[in-house]
Amino acid sequence: MDAASHEEWPVRRLAQVSGVSEAHFARSFKEAFGLPPHRYLLTRRIERAKTLLRDTDLPITEIAFDTGWNSLGTFGRVFRDITGESPGELRARERAAPHARDRVPACYLSAAHRPDLTIAVSEKRRQEAAANNGDEETEAP
Repeated sequence: MDAASHEEWPVRRLAQVSGVSEAHFARSFKEAFGLPPHRYLLTRRIERAKTLLRDTDLPITEIAFDTGWNSLGTFGRVFRDITGESPGELRARERAAPHARDRVPACYLSAAHRPDLTIAVSEKRRQEAAANNGDEETEAP
């Protein structure tokens, strides 16, 4: 998944590659990585998109498709939900700030900029909507 995050990785495919059942794979993956496979894949796609936005002049549409998204609208919505800003806003902010990244190992940069997806994007949206409506909701255990 890390080497080809732009590809589709349904649990069925991952389980087949691993030689185990889908349920066992999903359970073991979450236990090992702390996230379900789909959320892990989203973190890798967003991480790669952030790198391309920061380090290249590729159009945002091309970055969306290169990182595995089938729709520019979905890419933009999920990107904003996860990072808190649009791809264009991130690109502008990153270009405006001076950086000395050449002195920092790439693995540290990737870890520092990795999206935090401990809850599903749809759950995050629901919680934000509830907070904006003034509802008092507590996070599920």
